[in-house]
Amino acid sequence: MSLRFARPRAASPRRLLAALVLLLLPALSPSAAFADGPFEPLTIVSRSGRHTFQVEVMRDDAGRAQGLMFRRAMAPDRGMLFDFERNAPVAMWMKNTYLPLDMLFIRPNGTVARIATDTEPLSTRTIESGEPVLGVLELNAGTAARLGLHAGDKVEHPLFRGR
Repeated sequence: MSLRFARPRAASPRRLLAALVLLLLPALSPSAAFADGPFEPLTIVSRSGRHTFQVEVMRDDAGRAQGLMFRRAMAPDRGMLFDFERNAPVAMWMKNTYLPLDMLFIRPNGTVARIATDTEPLSTRTIESGEPVLGVLELNAGTAARLGLHAGDKVEHPLFRGR
């Protein structure tokens, strides 16, 4: 009995390219470093009740600059909270953001100063806080209307404790 070993075939350029793309895709994705957590609990107390979300918190310049850019979906009970570290007027934009969002601009004491609803995806138009705020909460567009959220509602999260 003799054994025969098959010689490995050289991979085609198309297969090599496909393998390379699959290997590099996570590194090439601008949102890869910020996708899927970690999450922290956040509650909004409004006239319609208590509404709990799990949020990613962006606490540094890189995270705040990235935000939800390039993401294609977000679960209904998720959001992103931007910690601006000091009370100041802020302006947001939707460049490279595919998801329409509701933006809640939040004062240091946790009260909602303003809500910008159904923001336009991929827009470079600035969305202003209208007054100094400490944070901005981004939720899926339509969430504020569905839950009956308004300016003056209270956001409960450690970012707003003791302020």
